[in-house]
Order: sequence, then structure tokens, then C-alpha cells
Amino acid sequence: MALPASPKPLRADAERTVRAILEAAERVLSENPAAPMERIAEAAGVARTTVHRRFASREALITALATWATQQFHEAVEAARPDTAPPAVALYQATANVLRVKVSWGFAMGAFPTDAPEVARVHAEVTARCAQLFTRLREDGLLRPDTDPDWARRVYYALIHEAAAEAPDTDADVDALATRVVDTLLHGLGTRPAP
Repeated sequence: MALPASPKPLRADAERTVRAILEAAERVLSENPAAPMERIAEAAGVARTTVHRRFASREALITALATWATQQFHEAVEAARPDTAPPAVALYQATANVLRVKVSWGFAMGAFPTDAPEVARVHAEVTARCAQLFTRLREDGLLRPDTDPDWARRVYYALIHEAAAEAPDTDADVDALATRVVDTLLHGLGTRPAP
């Protein structure tokens, strides 16, 4: 998982420090969104000056955190191979992968800054990949022929959001939630009329 791009590449030790700060920021800000930079530095095991040297402001830290989480979100979708795997397999794998990111990086996933170009670019790319997957699901008969893929994708996002709110503890819990999301999307909640 790559760290947010910076003007010049970081040395390995500096990259580890930035990662420790971002991971600490996620933990601390998930518990208290108003926590000061000093608390994040303490949780990361670094000096406050180190955090300020890497991130000029609290907003810069949150933007970096959101950018990093967005990149992980992108990687989660790409790992499901939405354009080459069988559509049902890709849907399930993307669901499980994205749930893991949303649970692990809940604060960051909710902190998408609207003015961060990299976040917007990656988010648009993920949306396009999901749109392709939903078109494939419809073409393969997993969604009704009259299904609007955009509407289905938006319903899917809402299902994932609700599933992530359950904060599953284990991979088995995430897998069970992914199965529930996919089953709800593809089969709904109502009973089928008798033939």
C-alpha cells in the first residue's frame, strides 16, 4: 500500500514514520475527531515536531490520510479484477476487500476532502471501474435487463456503508457481511411471487 505522493520520494525510514503517523491519526481521530496533533504524535511514538515537519497543518494531515485511504480503496477494487474475473466473483471480492478498507480506515474514508485532486481522481476511477462491473453483471444476467447500472451501483455503495457500520471484528465477519451485501443486492429482500 503506497503512501500519498510527495514532491520527492521519501527514504525508507521517513516512509515508515509517515505511515506510523497516518496509522496513529486514523486510530486517534476515529476515537476523537477533534484530537490535537500532539495526541497523534504521542500515539505514533514520534515527537510533535516530527508530525509538523511531515504535515504543515492538521488539514494537511487529514488530506494525506484521506489520500492514503483512497489509494487503499482503489487497490481493494483493483485486486478484485472487476474487468476480467467472472462478474459475480469480482463483485464478492470487491465487496469483501472494500469492507476491510472501510472498517480499518473509517475516519479517513469519511474525510474525503473535496478539493484534493488526487482523491477526486482516484475516486472517479473507482466509480468508473464499478460502473463497468455493474454493466457486466447486467450483461451476464445477474441483474435484470432493465436494471439501471448507475442506480444499482449507488444502492450497492449504500449497502456497503451500512455493512461497514457494523464494525466486524474478524475476517470471517467481513466475509459474512460481504455475502449478505451481495445476496441483498442480487436477490433483494422480498419474496418471489409463486409461478
